[in-house]
Amino acid sequence: MNNTIRNIQLTAVLFVLISTIIAFLLEVSEMYEERNIDLADLLLMFIYIEVIGLVRSYWETRSVRISYPLVIAITALARFIILQDKDSDPTNLIYISTAILIVAIATVIIRFRNSKYLKIDTSKANEL
Repeated sequence: MNNTIRNIQLTAVLFVLISTIIAFLLEVSEMYEERNIDLADLLLMFIYIEVIGLVRSYWETRSVRISYPLVIAITALARFIILQDKDSDPTNLIYISTAILIVAIATVIIRFRNSKYLKIDTSKANEL
């Protein structure tokens, strides 16, 4: 049963990888046809690259490193700010900026949780 579930997960991850590569190539094709590259397009391509990195990481370790989705979220929120209309409510900008700050702080906390500088004993956490 566990092997079947693992195979389903790997198939789903492979589907995500293929879909991401196709979306990346379609974005490049669209930029080529329009002969225009915007910052929003580049940020979207960075999101695709991060998703590919997430898939690679999962394929190698069979687990998801939480920092990848957090970086993807920050990039997506930044892209959302860039795509916002100038006529939209300015408080939305504050809300999205606050969300970016919260996700960035969470990323820093997660990256430093096993840091030797914080002197956190991870031996008990590894036993669980």
